[in-house]
Amino acid sequence: MKLTMVGTGYVGLVTGACFAETGNHVVCLDVDQRKIEMLRRGESPIYEPGLSEMIVRNASAGRLTFTTDKLEAYRHADVVFICVGTPSDEDGSADLQYVLKVASDIADAINTLGAGARPKTVVVKSTVPVGTSHKVRDLIASKTKHAFHIADNPEFLKEGDAINDFMKPDRVVCGVESEHASQVMRELYEPFVRQGNPIFVMDVRSAEMVKYASNAMLACKISFINEMANLCEKYGANITSVREGMCADKRIGNQFLYPGLGYGGSCFPKDTLAVVSMGREIGFECELNAAVHRVNQAQRRHFWSKIEGVFGRNLAGKRIAFWGVAFKPRTDDIREAPSITLMRMAVAAGAKVRAFDPVALENLSREFPEVECASDMYDALKGPDNKGADALVIATEWNEFRAPDLDRVEALMPSKLIFDGRNLYKCQSMEARGFAYYSVGRAPVNPRAAAAPRHVVTV
Repeated sequence: MKLTMVGTGYVGLVTGACFAETGNHVVCLDVDQRKIEMLRRGESPIYEPGLSEMIVRNASAGRLTFTTDKLEAYRHADVVFICVGTPSDEDGSADLQYVLKVASDIADAINTLGAGARPKTVVVKSTVPVGTSHKVRDLIASKTKHAFHIADNPEFLKEGDAINDFMKPDRVVCGVESEHASQVMRELYEPFVRQGNPIFVMDVRSAEMVKYASNAMLACKISFINEMANLCEKYGANITSVREGMCADKRIGNQFLYPGLGYGGSCFPKDTLAVVSMGREIGFECELNAAVHRVNQAQRRHFWSKIEGVFGRNLAGKRIAFWGVAFKPRTDDIREAPSITLMRMAVAAGAKVRAFDPVALENLSREFPEVECASDMYDALKGPDNKGADALVIATEWNEFRAPDLDRVEALMPSKLIFDGRNLYKCQSMEARGFAYYSVGRAPVNPRAAAAPRHVVTV
């Protein structure tokens, strides 16, 4: 089948490359000439494991091409996927200007191609508020008398594992208004669900809502376990034990129930606020989702209070090392990353910050040039004059941080003070090594508390 992806961001590139992988002919359209030139050279503008190799493989086979020529891209397509951004406005509502601009362009192309062209299926792949696909339909219909079909096809891609999610989906959700659109979507996705996972075909508005309901539920689980972790700290309980006992209940399960610094990235914060905004627009308060967002944002301040409990509010002259910048492992995405919030707090308090991340340092340098970038995780601990950091903050659970050389850490950072926002280490092990160790939802470990009461934290 001939497909066009409008937008070469995260969703458009992954979707286009994966469809090409199964034999479809895919054109990726973007207005950014620089990105198109990168892609033509086989360079991916985003970091996603396996994506660059897939792009090169399918481009070499002639199944995947890149262009800025709108008419040529639309002329090619049986199906057009709208994959452009829907950034949040200040009130949390989704900005639909890019989606609607694409709809207008599609209508112009349909008119130019004329009555002899086969009707196109226009698929909204971007995450959009309920009713947006109908706005796209109505805008196109207002500008052309030629036939077309509308569909909504929300994406469920985890950054860092997006190709596996696409190639082996838990489910595929399609919102359609015609039998033709239904058949097209089933044909496209049939190669990906041969293991028996379902394709759900439903009305368009329900399909749009599935995406928001799914992300809102996952965000809720993250905020819930963080709130319980904070309660454990108040009462002297251990969130690790509490989680194990709770998650043994099959009705609850264990996914997305890991305490930490809260969610970040481009999806959960934006989509949770969008749910609240959708409710507000029709006079309905989505109180639970609003609370989920408040709890998530407060989690960063709660963790920072541990650092203040040790150093006080003035960190002038202190050196703080960070392991991890990206909002999660296996991505270079630092949008809404908890690390950035904590780094800003540290810098505002007067500290010097030095950070290491396996893939996100380039983005960090653009976003926050005041932070020094280290060449590796151990280099982050020593600084340019080889004076050891006063503390280490672990903000992202990259695998290489899970089993560090603690002898080397101690040699580079004599303070032996760690604030672990991802609970990577066992408290007993850190205590045995003589580290002062603060984590999430567990009692702080500080062998030197009696000799150095400044390490006692009140939260």
